[in-house]
Amino acid sequence: MADLIVIAFDTEKDAEGAYEKVQELNGDLIVQLSGLALVKVDEDGKTHVENPGGVGNIGLGAAGGAMFGTLIGILFFVPFVGLVFGGLMGALFAGIDKTGLNSEFRSQVKDQVKAGKSAVVIYTTKITEDKFAAALAPFNGTVIKTSLSEEDEKALIHDLSDQAKA
Repeated sequence: MADLIVIAFDTEKDAEGAYEKVQELNGDLIVQLSGLALVKVDEDGKTHVENPGGVGNIGLGAAGGAMFGTLIGILFFVPFVGLVFGGLMGALFAGIDKTGLNSEFRSQVKDQVKAGKSAVVIYTTKITEDKFAAALAPFNGTVIKTSLSEEDEKALIHDLSDQAKA
């Protein structure tokens, strides 16, 4: 089982501090990252995404890395390579709606991370929740979390692979 955690922040400074702290926690084995991103939405509503070098896709392989990138794109409406328009997106959203990334989760993320806000997106396969929460508490974030079963994760990777071939 993997967890997708989005932590929304009112300030860019808090988001950047939390982003750095999550990388430290990964080194301390409090969280095992499969993906990590810092998402900043400027005052004009334009989204900017940063990934740490060497952490972003650990253990996921090429398809899993594409999945994490696509999830970022879907959650924050960032254009991404590999999926074109129309039917491809519709088919992918239909598959995603069957997982923990359903429209309710996406709506919660959209409501929390809007113009002038920032977020840290964490994709993890292992987390020591009490230590993780205590380490990030000083940054005053709002946590939005969902879990993906192994079957959901495999199905999403499969759907992405099929969409990329189309």
